[in-house]
Amino acid sequence: MSDTGHDTTGHPYDHLTPDVLLDAMEEAGFHINGRIFPLNSYENRVYQVGIEDSPSVIAKFYRPGRWSREQIAEEHAFSLELVEAEVPIVAPLTLANGDTIGEHNGFWFAVFPQRGGQAPDTSEPDMLWRLGQWLGQLHNIGARTPFRHRPTLDLMTGLENEARYLTESGRIPDDLRPAWDSLIPDLLTHAGQRVDDAGQVDTVRLHGDCHAGNILVRDEQMLFVDLDDCRQGPAIQDLWLLLNGDEKERALQFSELMEGYETFRDFNRRERYLIEPLRCYRQISHAAWLARRWDDPAFPKFFPWFAQPRFWSDQILALREQLAALQAPPINPSGPY
Repeated sequence: MSDTGHDTTGHPYDHLTPDVLLDAMEEAGFHINGRIFPLNSYENRVYQVGIEDSPSVIAKFYRPGRWSREQIAEEHAFSLELVEAEVPIVAPLTLANGDTIGEHNGFWFAVFPQRGGQAPDTSEPDMLWRLGQWLGQLHNIGARTPFRHRPTLDLMTGLENEARYLTESGRIPDDLRPAWDSLIPDLLTHAGQRVDDAGQVDTVRLHGDCHAGNILVRDEQMLFVDLDDCRQGPAIQDLWLLLNGDEKERALQFSELMEGYETFRDFNRRERYLIEPLRCYRQISHAAWLARRWDDPAFPKFFPWFAQPRFWSDQILALREQLAALQAPPINPSGPY
């Protein structure tokens, strides 16, 4: 299959019509009842699809050109490996072709069981302790073998590339360019110093985007979802997004996470130095993601503020605050950790 599998008219997702979606599901072996409900997903297209005499399923149509088939297969294999190890994660279903990956009309797609629940309350110490336990087990599985096709999180190269892309994109208002142009070198310098402070760290296969919105809790049961961003990287990448609040609150939260995590896996404490560079990378890469996806009709519709000058003034202010965080000491866990 080509990178897109589509003609050059319009955006590739213009070709993902309801008929195409339903035909794909029928070919995959599902007896659909015609009910389709789009879910909030912008990078891919994700739908709740009704099935005759059975619970609904979730169909995910991968963005053309983003992942190769080999990379999607590694995502699925990692999910199934975690399930086999009894780590609670939603893995793809096997389709009529005997595989977890379907192909229809130029789209790779996968189907998942529908699962319900709420995001975890990460202000609760016991919740963080339990999350730490599961992440320690997830990383034990992730450390068995490296990914061969999925990307590796190269923090400084990624940060430099995304910052350069935004600088050259023409989207930053002219009157804000001097502030942006003077800020970015300082951010890169101090992020690089923190990466140097961390030193050499091991990498494992990661969830990659482990924030509270990608974790479901129901009846005291926890479930990780959406491995679309899984990659090779340092363990801290799956931990820092669960921290919020002021410095004292984050320190307490980190202690709880670590107490649970180290029940199953040792943690290299120098990885704490990577938290603020990773936060900086996420801020800048999010803006670059919006810029790269602006030709997708869903993005101007759901992110209209990105086209406003106010977005860039707010972004510069947030990055100035991030520069101060990069210059501060790393998080200092309190409590038994």
